[in-house]
Amino acid sequence: QVQLVESGGGLVQAGGSLRLSCEASGLIFSSVAMAWFRQVPGKEREFVATIGWSLYTYYAESVEGRFTISRDNAKNTVYLQMNKMKLEDTGVYYCAARSTSTVAITPQAHDYWGQGTQVTVSS
Repeated sequence: QVQLVESGGGLVQAGGSLRLSCEASGLIFSSVAMAWFRQVPGKEREFVATIGWSLYTYYAESVEGRFTISRDNAKNTVYLQMNKMKLEDTGVYYCAARSTSTVAITPQAHDYWGQGTQVTVSS
């Protein structure tokens, strides 16, 4: 049974930083692509960043240069370091995993999801 457990969400002021973590179990973590998405009420789930088994990374244009995705295969954990945060970064952040090693940016391409963690950026 695959489980993804996010942590690290919270309240931060605009311009500040947060680091999200997602610990995975029940899959061969080092062999799969991982991603972060976010969602606000009334909107579709939005791609944020992804990292492949080869450590290839890809970001949404809205977070490029501010967010960094990384992974520690020894800890079965993927991270999202968020810097220079903006009000529009507010949302529920979800960790997602694919069953394959190649990255993708659509929610439909991901097979497993965490429960989400709330991130709120205040002015």
